[in-house]
Amino acid sequence: MVVKQSIVVLRLKVNFNYPTVRFHCTKCGICCGDTKEKNRHVLLLRTEAEQISETTLQPISQFVVKIKDRAPYSYEMKKRENGKCVFLEKERCTIYSLRPLICRFYPFELKVLHNQKYTFLYTEECLGINKGRLLSEDYFRRMFRLARAKFRLSAGSKRES
Repeated sequence: MVVKQSIVVLRLKVNFNYPTVRFHCTKCGICCGDTKEKNRHVLLLRTEAEQISETTLQPISQFVVKIKDRAPYSYEMKKRENGKCVFLEKERCTIYSLRPLICRFYPFELKVLHNQKYTFLYTEECLGINKGRLLSEDYFRRMFRLARAKFRLSAGSKRES
């Protein structure tokens, strides 16, 4: 008797809202530090801090401070005296390929609403808003997948520790 196996791939339907907005990064660096209007808090997942530490050969305590009650985040990036990120030099990120999820998302933020519904918000302080191309649903879907993957990885790392 021959048994045929069917593999059914279920596509996870994610319910999220996203803005109709144009965006192009102007590389101004405003997102990398405090402004007169806003005190920035760059939060990091445990896995992000570990990866930055391994790559830069710096102890984690050199560039972040431990935080509590901000799950799933474990750390906050330190700043220089001028309020800018410790990894910002000449208006450029020295850990760009390793930058934390929050940095990758800027000027957007993913908010959990209820019943597994999400919404993307953005800040108009960013000079790149309303410049460049109109962002598609696919752009926000990729960002959502990135966040989900990083949160899963971080949760797995905590269980292994």
